[in-house]
Amino acid sequence: MKDWWEATFPKGRQSLIIPDAQGYPVEIAYGEKGIGKPLILLHGMGCWSYSWRHSIAFLSRYFRVICFDAKCTGFSEKPLSRREYQGHQIIETKRVIQALCDEPVVIIGESLGGLVALALAQNNPNLVKELIVINVPIFSERLPHWSMSLFAQIPLHIMQTIDSWRLAYLFAPLIRAITTLEWRTLLFDPSILTEEDIYWITYPLIEIPGTLAKSAEELQIAVREFEYFQANQPNMLTKIQNNLGAINCSTLILWGEQDSWFPVSHGKKLHQHIPNSQFQILPNCCHDASTGSFKVLNTAIIKFLKKSIFW
Repeated sequence: MKDWWEATFPKGRQSLIIPDAQGYPVEIAYGEKGIGKPLILLHGMGCWSYSWRHSIAFLSRYFRVICFDAKCTGFSEKPLSRREYQGHQIIETKRVIQALCDEPVVIIGESLGGLVALALAQNNPNLVKELIVINVPIFSERLPHWSMSLFAQIPLHIMQTIDSWRLAYLFAPLIRAITTLEWRTLLFDPSILTEEDIYWITYPLIEIPGTLAKSAEELQIAVREFEYFQANQPNMLTKIQNNLGAINCSTLILWGEQDSWFPVSHGKKLHQHIPNSQFQILPNCCHDASTGSFKVLNTAIIKFLKKSIFW
């Protein structure tokens, strides 16, 4: 099967070294396509750049599209010797953008990527020109699926052992079967998920050591944040919620009408809290809009960014 990066980007998979949130150098995998104003695509938790496979070519007709794997995900570095902490994605995403772009950018973020995008827009008004967020966990109070909670309960040393022994590779057919079942719940029309999709969605989990352990660690961080939220202790989610009014860039909020993870009411509430925002419901769309509703999604994005094309 042809390498997805090579098939998608003119220069294939590229790499960038940035200091991570703790100041250590870390390698980030990215690809870019198109010319013009920069547009950054941010994927969700448990995903990587492949999530945007249906949007990259389309959007690159109008923008310089940059797609990268967040640290600890996909093809980017996974520093197993260091523990992560909540919010590191925000700092590292900012540094990736600053390293690759010398002007304000359009950011499109789905799910956790949308949460990171909101935080960036709040704290860096000169960095974000326009913002689009999709199905964001901004008002969630727990992990959206029982399998995530179960995965988060596995001790990290066990996950690291599984990684080091390459057990995921040995059980690749089982992992792909489970992923197929779970991913179909995120789609309005599960039949659109192909064998090639499953191959690439699970590729980092099966082929790249450290992915399982770091995925579990990120979920454990999220669980702790929700616990702090429930206990009314300082947490990143509350900080972002309380500062939504500071987002002054033009913002489009897109929400899957059938999203079972985060209901449409969350999108409407987010719209009420961001002054210069528009809200649009995506019909026949569950949580994974970038896969399940990419045609409607791409059209909505370009319609919103029409003025930006002629900056």
